[in-house]
Amino acid sequence: MVKTADILGIFDMDTSTVSKPTRDFLNIAEKNGRVINVSFELPKSFIVCNKGGKLNVYISQISPMTLQRRAVLNKFIF
Repeated sequence: MVKTADILGIFDMDTSTVSKPTRDFLNIAEKNGRVINVSFELPKSFIVCNKGGKLNVYISQISPMTLQRRAVLNKFIF
C-alpha cells in the first residue's frame, strides 16, 4: 500500500516517458532497485514516492486519472 502523503507525483507512462530526462530517471531508479512493479500487465502509470527519505517508483496498470481520484478520496491508492 502507498500512503497518499508519500506521493510526490503520478505520471502517465505514455506521455511522460517521451522525455529523455524522465527515461533517464526511471533507468537510474531501476538500476538502484527502486522500481516496484505492482502488476505484470501493460503499464499505464508510474508513481514516485518518498518514504523514509528514499524515493521509490511504482509501476502500475491503473490509469493516472483513477489513481488521482483514489488519492483524493482515500489515504491509500493501492
